[in-house]
Amino acid sequence: MAKSSTTTTTKKAAARRGARGDVADPALAPKGKARIAWAGGQMPVLAALAERFRAQRTFEGVRLSACLHVTSETANLVKALVAGGAEVVLCASNPLSTQDDVAASLLVDEGVEVHAVRGEDRDRYWAHIDAALAHQPHVTIDDGADLVSRLHETGKAGGKDVWGSLEETTTGVIRLRSMARDGALKIPVFAVNDAQCKHLFDNRYGTGQSTIDGIVRATNVLLAGRTVVVAGYGWCGKGVAMRARGLGAHVVVTEIDPVKAIEAALDGHRVMPMAEAAKVGDVFVTVTGNRDVVRREHFAAMKDGAIVCNSGHFDVEVDVKGLTAAATKIERDVRSGVDAFVLKGGKRVHLLAEGRLVNLAAAEGHPASVMDMSFSVQALTAAFVVERRGALEPVVHTVPPAVDVEVAALKLATMGLSIDTLTKVQERYLASWREGT
Repeated sequence: MAKSSTTTTTKKAAARRGARGDVADPALAPKGKARIAWAGGQMPVLAALAERFRAQRTFEGVRLSACLHVTSETANLVKALVAGGAEVVLCASNPLSTQDDVAASLLVDEGVEVHAVRGEDRDRYWAHIDAALAHQPHVTIDDGADLVSRLHETGKAGGKDVWGSLEETTTGVIRLRSMARDGALKIPVFAVNDAQCKHLFDNRYGTGQSTIDGIVRATNVLLAGRTVVVAGYGWCGKGVAMRARGLGAHVVVTEIDPVKAIEAALDGHRVMPMAEAAKVGDVFVTVTGNRDVVRREHFAAMKDGAIVCNSGHFDVEVDVKGLTAAATKIERDVRSGVDAFVLKGGKRVHLLAEGRLVNLAAAEGHPASVMDMSFSVQALTAAFVVERRGALEPVVHTVPPAVDVEVAALKLATMGLSIDTLTKVQERYLASWREGT
């Protein structure tokens, strides 16, 4: 009875604020509000920008649709945009990454239209994306390019009402650059993922820590002494490899890029093809942005009890269909979020989080302090798009360097750190081509 009464009360509160949406349970709002506040306490740069946006009404009257992981960190980005006057609709970029209590709090406490339910099926996922597009956004923020892709599929990308989009992930930027090459991209898009204050810290330190966190929460295995195979040595792969080795694991890296393979080798990791790594690995992590990285032949070569997970983006990096077809039996939820696939001969391969993002499906995603930088880049780039609406070409743009510099300077200040400045002599020296040896 108490729960029913609370649900009724919170639904009425949401209605009073005019909020619409689809969340799991509005009664979860109090827990979500506390979680959002906790994350906000570790995001001082974004908080400072929120106050600036509030004073300047940076996003007054701007309709903004965001397809992001609905987490406490994302909630603080949404609150910063709303503080500046933005009319925001939020949907989930992954069916298993939504924090239902956070979604409830945004709906009930902030009056934000939210369409996100943890564990939603594919039809509901796309219905939520369509609901975000029904907002007729001037600006979109994406995590994987599903929102922008759908915008183009529906033919709504060609009009002047869409001023631009921001893309958060490596996977999404790859898709968007492909669209641009094919002449299919109709709106300006900023590759936020490529900003230094995003990929140097979010991808490396955020993905590194949160991926290991997800693996340990799901399995409670000791990584020390085990062989961890990291597929892909981009910034995310570097972070995962660094954190795994820090816990005492032996790291093997698989790559298709010879330059990155050399880098991995000189960083002290073993480098080999997946066909060889499959025989020696205990834990496998994909972070490539590509599909079918771990396939049926690799599963067949793995040790009994091997653990496989993905921390790339979409659930295509691990060939789950191939694993399912090869299994003689599937034991679901042997631990929360862990499925055991029994192969011919009785060998078991353990798949974490259904092959989806292990750091969000089995843990809580990146720490708030690193998302402070990523989402500050997002917020300032959104302001840049609004300021230059109608003047941007429909291509994939880089984030203005001034945005990186400002975010880094603000972050340093919040950390109590200071750096040197050039003297006038040094400035003249760097600007001159006449001074040499």
